Amino acid sequence: MLGLALGWGPWLLIPGLALIEGVTDRMFSMTLVAGHVRLLVVIPLIFVCESWVAPRMAACVGTLARSGVVSPDDRPALDAEVSRTRRWANWWWPEVACLVLALVLDVTGSRLQTYGTSSTDDPARDSLAFLVYVHVGLLVFRFLLFRTAWKLALWGWFLWRVSRLDLHLIPGHPDRAGGLGSLEGVHERFTPLVAALSVLECAALAESISTGTLAVAAVYPTIALLLLLDCVLFLGPLIVFTDKLWAGRTKGVGLYMRVAARYVAEFEAKWTGGGIPPDEPWLGTPDFSALADLGSVIAVVKAMRWITVGPRLLTMMTMAAVVPLLPLVFFRYPLAELSQKLVSALVGF
Repeated sequence: MLGLALGWGPWLLIPGLALIEGVTDRMFSMTLVAGHVRLLVVIPLIFVCESWVAPRMAACVGTLARSGVVSPDDRPALDAEVSRTRRWANWWWPEVACLVLALVLDVTGSRLQTYGTSSTDDPARDSLAFLVYVHVGLLVFRFLLFRTAWKLALWGWFLWRVSRLDLHLIPGHPDRAGGLGSLEGVHERFTPLVAALSVLECAALAESISTGTLAVAAVYPTIALLLLLDCVLFLGPLIVFTDKLWAGRTKGVGLYMRVAARYVAEFEAKWTGGGIPPDEPWLGTPDFSALADLGSVIAVVKAMRWITVGPRLLTMMTMAAVVPLLPLVFFRYPLAELSQKLVSALVGF
């Protein structure tokens, strides 16, 4: 509800003022679509992401503590890190700093983007509706953007501190991450924020293309940089566990292979070396089942990942980043042309 109030509240005021001043044609043109997206879509998505992520973070920390991934000797250190991170997250001065930075950008006229009409128009030459957007809507948006960046940095710092603890990773854990698989669940909840960035980028690019200041072909490098930024922000923090995961996999493969070698040697001596009792049946013997199970466990150990990023997380992140960018295709291929191509392909023309 707070996200809707902060985003939709100023937006509802802006069309009303535009209607009074008679500039509604400008307010709802394609050249200002990113302004509407910032208030109507991005700000609510920021709050949706925050409401999703916070409970999963708490659950993830609890899972790490209960599962034994953090050794008992380091439990006090983990509790101290949790307390410190919560204290930093609840401090008032980072949010004040974010607000001051947003105010500085507003006063100096600086812009977060170098393209897009809604981020570069000089508000002094615009109507009251534009002034409200720039000095209220855009100010709130920038404050929330800086605040979100602070929260992400704080989470990354917490993960790095946890990675320096004495972690007892289990190579045969079914999550393929030594017991750290719950971290994937946390980062899956960042998908609304990933989608928000892509929606905003799509709208800003659409503004520039519609005004003729950016060629359609020029969007590809920007999109590539956006995807790289998504990887750094939302997958990069998980790399801090790579050294522990790699060491755990190497150690686990060695340990399990020694167990397998001993079991296979005894299995071979019993079943091929004449050690089997004459009255023991071949059918239904647990030895063969145990050998197959051991092979499955070793396969799990060898499949242990060096980063806690699985196919599910990659798929969700990719979809959240790419799908909002698809409307840009219509600048390259108009809808009528795409429909004609589709029909031609179906009927064989």
